[in-house]
Amino acid sequence: AGTVVGASVAAEAEGLQLHLADNETGYLNVIKSGHRFQVMYRAGGGQHYLGRFDTAIDGAVAYARAVGEYKPPAVVAEAEGLRLLL
Repeated sequence: AGTVVGASVAAEAEGLQLHLADNETGYLNVIKSGHRFQVMYRAGGGQHYLGRFDTAIDGAVAYARAVGEYKPPAVVAEAEGLRLLL
């Protein structure tokens, strides 16, 4: 469970958008492979293999990093040099 929380927190901190899908894993291009999760996707006319991961969310974070769809967090409030991000 710590890995799942760690991966989702890492994704949020980096401003990554995880790609949800209606499949067994719940994430786009993340498939179950034995007891692990494999990530492959097509781009630029080729297929890219990102590896195998212990959890589906670790794979989803790797895919989000690979496709580079950064969405900066929204600034909700700013006071005295501190910012609250959501």
